[in-house]
Amino acid sequence: MQVSWDIFCDVVDNYGDVGVTWRLARQLVAEHGFAVRLWINDLSAFVRLCPHADPLAARQCQAGVEVCHWPEDWQPASIPDVVLEAFACRVPEAYTQAMLQRSPRPVWLNLDYLSAEDWVSGCHGLPSPQANGLKKFFFFPGFTEQTGGLLREQSLIAQRQAFQADPAAQQDFLRGLGVQPESGARLISLFAYENPALGSWLDQLLGEGVVTHLLVPQGRIVGDLQRWLGEGGLQAGAIRRRGALTIQVLPFVAQEQYDRLLWCCDFNVVRGEDSFVRAQWAARPMLWHIYQQQDDAHRPKLEAFLALYLATLPAEAAQATAELWRAWSAGEEVQEGWQQLNRYWPQMREHAEHWCQQQAARSDLASALVQFYRNSL
Repeated sequence: MQVSWDIFCDVVDNYGDVGVTWRLARQLVAEHGFAVRLWINDLSAFVRLCPHADPLAARQCQAGVEVCHWPEDWQPASIPDVVLEAFACRVPEAYTQAMLQRSPRPVWLNLDYLSAEDWVSGCHGLPSPQANGLKKFFFFPGFTEQTGGLLREQSLIAQRQAFQADPAAQQDFLRGLGVQPESGARLISLFAYENPALGSWLDQLLGEGVVTHLLVPQGRIVGDLQRWLGEGGLQAGAIRRRGALTIQVLPFVAQEQYDRLLWCCDFNVVRGEDSFVRAQWAARPMLWHIYQQQDDAHRPKLEAFLALYLATLPAEAAQATAELWRAWSAGEEVQEGWQQLNRYWPQMREHAEHWCQQQAARSDLASALVQFYRNSL
């Protein structure tokens, strides 16, 4: 009998939570043959990632996944074999009561946010007995063997390597997005939160005189881009040239296209969790704009990842990378950090590929979840 899963997603920052759960749901269907319902409370965010979806449908099938609107007024639904709450969201109370009545009771998982902090490995897989008699398990994605791994489809690395080895395929893809860079241009993608440091970086790119094509998917950073350009109302397709620097605003694309955009670029600025992980699979130098939290609670998370990510880099290259990431995250001037990073570009490219292969040698998140479920039977 086919194993059934429910995944619940409470949309918080528009795309990150939906991005992770949508990738996970598709992989559980395509690679593990499970029946998956993905409950999302804001389908408008989902449509941005899956353009063929219907934002008004209560239920619809996309890529083999039953995508359901999670209504405020919950209606009874069958209880599956596995219930997964993404990022500490809470299933409806009526649903919890129905879980109690099911025999056997479902495996209940809380998929937490990605972090490289040391305490994560100690909490991964731990049970959390509930007052009603149910038991919930904490499941943490991560970068070490003691965690649940990262989202990665089985053929992803091979697809990426083949694409990056095929200049014609890259040109065709970019052309489909309306991107026609000059021959030999440095390609950079920019998908980030609002950041007052953007202007200092654009000033540096402009001053270098290196032919650069900056690709900016529509998002929260566009406002800062408009201020630097001195104009408003930038729409997808807009192209602005300043010296050797070309800036192009791209439409928000489906996840598969965004992956290929990252694969095309020489450097990727990413944010949150989903694009952060996909940039690592792109095996290119990158900059992570971590989600900002009150009281700078995000800083230990940033430092924990830097400690892992930079461990095998020569000290000078590691220091340059860390300084750039810290300055960007703090909204400070980044010219010096960018200049330093460029001195170690060959080492950074080699390191990005090495890090990708190191992480790809571990079990992926979907497979780890499946194994945990099977071990629970």
